[in-house]
Amino acid sequence: MQFLMINQETIQRIMDATRIEEVIGEFVQLKKRGANHVGCCPFHNEKTPSFSVSPSKGFFKCFGCGESGNAVGFLMKHEHYTYPEALRWLANKYHIEIEEEKLTEEQIERNNERDALFHVSEFAQKYFASLLYDNEMGRAIGLAYFHNRGLTDKVIKDFGLGYCLDEWENFTRYARQNGYSDNVLQKTGLTIFKDDGKSYDRFRGRVMFPIFSISGRVLGFSGRVLSKEKQAAKYVNSPDSEIYNKSHILYGLYQAKNAITRQDKCYLVEGNIDVISMYQSGVENTVASCGTSLTVEQVRLMRRYTKNITVLYDGDSAGIKAAFRAVNMLFEEGMHVRVVLFPDGDDPDSYAQKYGSSKLQEYLKENETNFIVFKTKVLVDEVKGDPIRKAEVLKDIVRTIALVPDLMERTEYVSLCASLLRMPEQTLQTELAKELNRRLRQTNDYKPDPNDKDLSDTPATPEQSETPAAPQVEAFTINPAAYQERKIINLLLNYGNKVLSRMEEDENGEKTKVDYTLMQIVVGDILNDGLTFDDPVCQQIFNEFATRVTNGDTFVDEQVFVQHPSEQVRNMAINMMMEDYHISDNWSKKQINVPRPEECIEADMQESINSFKLKKLDKKIDDLDRQFPYAESEEDRLILVSQKMHLVKLRQQLGSQLNRIIV
Repeated sequence: MQFLMINQETIQRIMDATRIEEVIGEFVQLKKRGANHVGCCPFHNEKTPSFSVSPSKGFFKCFGCGESGNAVGFLMKHEHYTYPEALRWLANKYHIEIEEEKLTEEQIERNNERDALFHVSEFAQKYFASLLYDNEMGRAIGLAYFHNRGLTDKVIKDFGLGYCLDEWENFTRYARQNGYSDNVLQKTGLTIFKDDGKSYDRFRGRVMFPIFSISGRVLGFSGRVLSKEKQAAKYVNSPDSEIYNKSHILYGLYQAKNAITRQDKCYLVEGNIDVISMYQSGVENTVASCGTSLTVEQVRLMRRYTKNITVLYDGDSAGIKAAFRAVNMLFEEGMHVRVVLFPDGDDPDSYAQKYGSSKLQEYLKENETNFIVFKTKVLVDEVKGDPIRKAEVLKDIVRTIALVPDLMERTEYVSLCASLLRMPEQTLQTELAKELNRRLRQTNDYKPDPNDKDLSDTPATPEQSETPAAPQVEAFTINPAAYQERKIINLLLNYGNKVLSRMEEDENGEKTKVDYTLMQIVVGDILNDGLTFDDPVCQQIFNEFATRVTNGDTFVDEQVFVQHPSEQVRNMAINMMMEDYHISDNWSKKQINVPRPEECIEADMQESINSFKLKKLDKKIDDLDRQFPYAESEEDRLILVSQKMHLVKLRQQLGSQLNRIIV
């Protein structure tokens, strides 16, 4: 018997489309609370809700009974599905066709190739970003361009922007020197190879906008030309590859997803610079399509985080038509759509540069309009008493209203639009009924695919079918550094992939900025001092990060811990990542600025590491004190005194860095 499995691309499509709050919401009544949703746990009896779902992170946690996991895990526990059955349920819910296959040697090789594509893309992003600050031409051309566009160094780093030197093979040569093959350079599109064997950098002479996945991995690039050559395309994008498909990606979503969830709203703009300008102006919940017309896959990506979309377009006729084209798809996917048009000649970027961030935010609030009402007003103005044109407008508006899935919303739109069109409401209702019937007939023409495979015979893997072992009970011991250990692990789990800059001396003794991820700094610091965690679960999580840092990786996917084989690791990780910290609006009303945790990461990291080291030093000093009564000679006592004095001096230095008085 040949066992089949769902291929990895299909699994990824399923997971990308899945909104965990929608899945769990079919079985549990959830209420929104801050960035999360809460309800009564379905796995144990409770009256006070302790069951929390995080849409932005894609997992749930019950703080009563301890159950946790992602959408697949929920279905397996709640519905007693096998792993393939849970995937099939999700695929059916999100209308994704399932493909099964046997894992071949070729596919194993392909998975390895995907990893290579990710690695070279991340390598390229770091190189392009470094040229902005470490290369004379990079500073003079690339960095100057971004500064002239009004971007700060902070936002440049937040979006990983860079520059590709205007040389034929600068990047390609550097990548080859670092061991990357022509095969991966060609497949990512970073290098173009001609038939005569010559090669050149695709993005030469362009400022670089890296495109990140939802979890923060570099998938591809968009490069903007700076020369005035008429033949050169203004923007060049990475070609589609194993890891990059522009119709499935939204520019800026990685940076925007938490703000979208927090504010339950997303702004959709046209270009990369618009996204970055909005972000810098405090409107962080902004995304753009990646050099393509809006696609269904992109709309579903947004819907994972919110149903409220505000479309921002230029105020000229082309901008209005672009808004009309994009919005029908949004309505079909059940989104609530509003629109803001900028004054003719302006876009979000130019408006922000002219008037500043506060005026931009004010303009967005004052000029936001329900899209169907806006569309009706625009089309009515075009009619100008022409009865034939008015009939066309009526049908156009009815087609848009018919896309709204909610009956109550449709009824409200009919009433509003009838008033604006100055016609009986019944006329609009009749036309709407005709349109809905037409659409229903089209839907009924659909025939299911007879070749659609059934997963019910697909066996679960041992990890999926076995009952999890009961957690081992650890002997109770007092750990004086417990708080510090958990704090460090918390930082690694929530901010381990965040890039921080440090000043270092190069071989010539000159100070230069070097970028590291937080996990590189923390792991390097702790390993350098040979320190370990007393809490075995903290040590296990730290080891996961340490292994990757030692291997040269700069990214750890949070799903590593959500799906970790150790139940204790899963529980600790999810508990720490589920913290729903948000600033109360009362502080801003009182004009008191309370910094968010992400604004204090570097200081928090350094204090946590130093406090951890201080606790370890205290323990070492206590151990030395206990050895004094057992010293057999004066020489042994002097050695102990010397060791203690050295440790006390280190403790005082750490205390000074922490602004504490150590005696």
